[in-house]
Amino acid sequence: MTNRKILGLLGLARRAGRVAFGTEMVTGLIEKKKVKLLIIATDASERTKKNFKQIAEEKQIPIREIENIEEISRAIGQTNKAVLGITDTNFSKEMIKSIDGGDIIG
Repeated sequence: MTNRKILGLLGLARRAGRVAFGTEMVTGLIEKKKVKLLIIATDASERTKKNFKQIAEEKQIPIREIENIEEISRAIGQTNKAVLGITDTNFSKEMIKSIDGGDIIG
């Protein structure tokens, strides 16, 4: 994964208004079928990871673990954000490609 690139994409998506952050906001948008990609910080709590992985599987939303809470939060200009929902298809595809290091898998 190109850390700088993915963090840059997160910042760009945030400025474009295509990033939801925080558990409640992300969960609400998942229910409205607006989230195209879930991003979870590697240092999020195991409970958070488990809950969102289960939701992602049920709703068939791609999910990726990246960076740590501090780096993700800094990229979007917030503090203490462990869960992000990307609401734009193009941003989500580009992020998946950057995270996975090539072709989009799922």
